[in-house]
Amino acid sequence: MVDEVYRPREHASRGAVSRDERAASGPVADSHWRRRHKHGRGAEGSAPGGRPAPAEPSYAALDLGTNNCRLLIARPTATGFRVVDAFSRIVRLGEGLIGSGRLGEAAMARAIDALGVCAAKIGARRIADRRLIATEACRAAANGDEFIRRVRQRTGLDLEIVDRETEARLAAVGCTPLVDPNSEGAVLFDIGGGSTEVVWLDRVETHDEGPPAAIIRAWVSVPLGVVSMAERHGGVLVTRDDFEAMVAEFRPHLDRLVAAVGPHDCGRLHLLGTSGTVTTIAGVHLDLPRYDRSQVDGTWLDAPQVRTVVDRLLAMPFAERVANPCIGAERADLVLAGCAILEAVRRAFPCDRLRVADRGLREGILVELMRADGVWRHRAGAQSAEAGL
Repeated sequence: MVDEVYRPREHASRGAVSRDERAASGPVADSHWRRRHKHGRGAEGSAPGGRPAPAEPSYAALDLGTNNCRLLIARPTATGFRVVDAFSRIVRLGEGLIGSGRLGEAAMARAIDALGVCAAKIGARRIADRRLIATEACRAAANGDEFIRRVRQRTGLDLEIVDRETEARLAAVGCTPLVDPNSEGAVLFDIGGGSTEVVWLDRVETHDEGPPAAIIRAWVSVPLGVVSMAERHGGVLVTRDDFEAMVAEFRPHLDRLVAAVGPHDCGRLHLLGTSGTVTTIAGVHLDLPRYDRSQVDGTWLDAPQVRTVVDRLLAMPFAERVANPCIGAERADLVLAGCAILEAVRRAFPCDRLRVADRGLREGILVELMRADGVWRHRAGAQSAEAGL
């Protein structure tokens, strides 16, 4: 496994606490995504004569990563989409992959069980289009293709193993609405279970009334994530020396990206993080009694606040991390590996501000599917016709 660095041509392209999303609904929390379409009706609408109106078509996005299995189902609105169902479960598909080079039977069984839930949710709705992706664990495993065939046989879901360029692009598309329009851009990082994507990102408004498009200057994909780092360095008892060893291992992987973008002023940029690591940091910073996406997504942290939380987590005994309502047993042995990756990114790009995104690949998939169908272009045209323009 090697790093992949890419500089595209300039063009527009996402007890224990698991944060399962079993019945989530509502708009993604950003002004570009929040407004509802005034004329559309959902399944609860009525057709003429009082008959129930057929449900509007939905779009489905599934992301099976090294650590998590996540699903979003959403319907387009005037300027974005509204989530109508969601699911998330930690499955640790990549557990033991570093040592064996293969996906383990127990890990595959956990993932297939979660994917069965996703299949039922997708099957219960009228789906206009879908994209179901698998990332680093399936890319790296010798039996990744075999696992994909087993998933198809057991659940009926046809997963697509995507390359790192696609993973980076989808994360960028999903997070672009959170780029500060008054900045010169953002350094987006997506800390996964088995890989981490770091993207130099601009923001541009679109002409179809949908979410802003992603403009990628350059990116790097590093084959290290929270699961692989924790397995290499430990995650239960993590000393300051262990932490610095993880930072030192990760930091050189960013040198080619720093060289690719050339001279830059980090004071005119900001970091934009999407992962369980940064959402956990935000939740701990806010001292939430339980994790709350509506308070975390879009939160700003300055550099001293990030350092304070990381130092606090390093000082916590493992049992205290387990007991923290924003960490829990399923993340307690991974969070410090994620903090070390974050610290490596912060040292390479010493920006003053970090914005936290509880969104990413799934949202990027939904935006691309809906934009390909022209949903916002058609709605904008219809509204213009109604206004007599």
